[in-house]
Amino acid sequence: MSSLDPTDLDLTGDVVALTRAICDIPSVSSEEKQLADAVESALSAFPHLEVLRDGDAVVARTSLGRPTRVVLAGHLDTVPIKDNLPVTTTGTGDDEILHGRGTVDMKAGVAVMLHLAAALAEPRYDVTYVFYDHEEVAAKLNGLGRLVRNHPEWLAGDFAILGEPSDGTVEGGCQGTMRIKITVPGVAAHAARSWRGSNAIHSAGAVLDVLRAYVPRQPVVEGLQYHEGLNAVKIEGGIAGNVIPDLCTIHINHRFAPDRDVAAAEAHLREVFAGFELEVTDAAPGARPGLEQPAAKEFVDLVGRTPAPKLGWTDVARFATLGVPAVNFGPGDPLLAHTDHEHVPSAEVRQALKVLTTWLS
Repeated sequence: MSSLDPTDLDLTGDVVALTRAICDIPSVSSEEKQLADAVESALSAFPHLEVLRDGDAVVARTSLGRPTRVVLAGHLDTVPIKDNLPVTTTGTGDDEILHGRGTVDMKAGVAVMLHLAAALAEPRYDVTYVFYDHEEVAAKLNGLGRLVRNHPEWLAGDFAILGEPSDGTVEGGCQGTMRIKITVPGVAAHAARSWRGSNAIHSAGAVLDVLRAYVPRQPVVEGLQYHEGLNAVKIEGGIAGNVIPDLCTIHINHRFAPDRDVAAAEAHLREVFAGFELEVTDAAPGARPGLEQPAAKEFVDLVGRTPAPKLGWTDVARFATLGVPAVNFGPGDPLLAHTDHEHVPSAEVRQALKVLTTWLS
């Protein structure tokens, strides 16, 4: 564990040094308290911020009476450490790279938000900064989801940015996700007399035929082209080496574009797999891009890159349930998230801070 005292977090100094400092406070999911304490203590030193806390989620906000409020959010937790803390560095100056757990997902983005919260006493919009726990584990534990349930008024706003790594490009909305399982029945029999039974695993081939033939949609939603997916991710079946299996279950993951809600996605899958026993085991709605909202359009123009669709599910969907359009924007290559060689160039961290500072100033 880090020996860093919470009061040692320098929020107004170098943002790259701040990234390293918060990465070096381990905060694997369910172990966020030390970092949450550090964040709460550091933010409480700034009189222009009201600081609130729920569990290991910390919220700080300005109250300047601006007509528009924006929300900047990021999670404090990481996936488990794999001999990649404390942070190490390579290169110098503008070529410096930080290596270690959390550098990409997503403490570089968190460091940028912490610096903004401390440094911008009078932003052009009122700003709510949200630092939450348990993003990397089961959805029911998610700290942002808990805030949605317990304190939705803390998350009120006209536009939100989730600091997930996006290589410095605005990624609009996100796809929905649904998990289903299809159970194919059979009749058990001795393998020496297989004709007396019905092999459920063999019969499950019909489900795999549907999956192999499936052509995913690529719909354009508010100018962004999403790419859906439908894939078997696990198969279970069989009793013993000499028994014809009487049951086979295929677990399937569906990623759907935000022009469909959960009900429409389920109806689609029931049509695709007509004739099979289908059970929905998990589902989360997507989020439309919302890029036409004035604050969002201004931000996209400032970034100066063509926005992209978010091909995955993120917590922007939780803002969508509150009627707050949201995008993903943060430093770091998302393909490096959760990898043993996770790393972020310091130049990307500084650029993200520059863009957001310009937008909010």
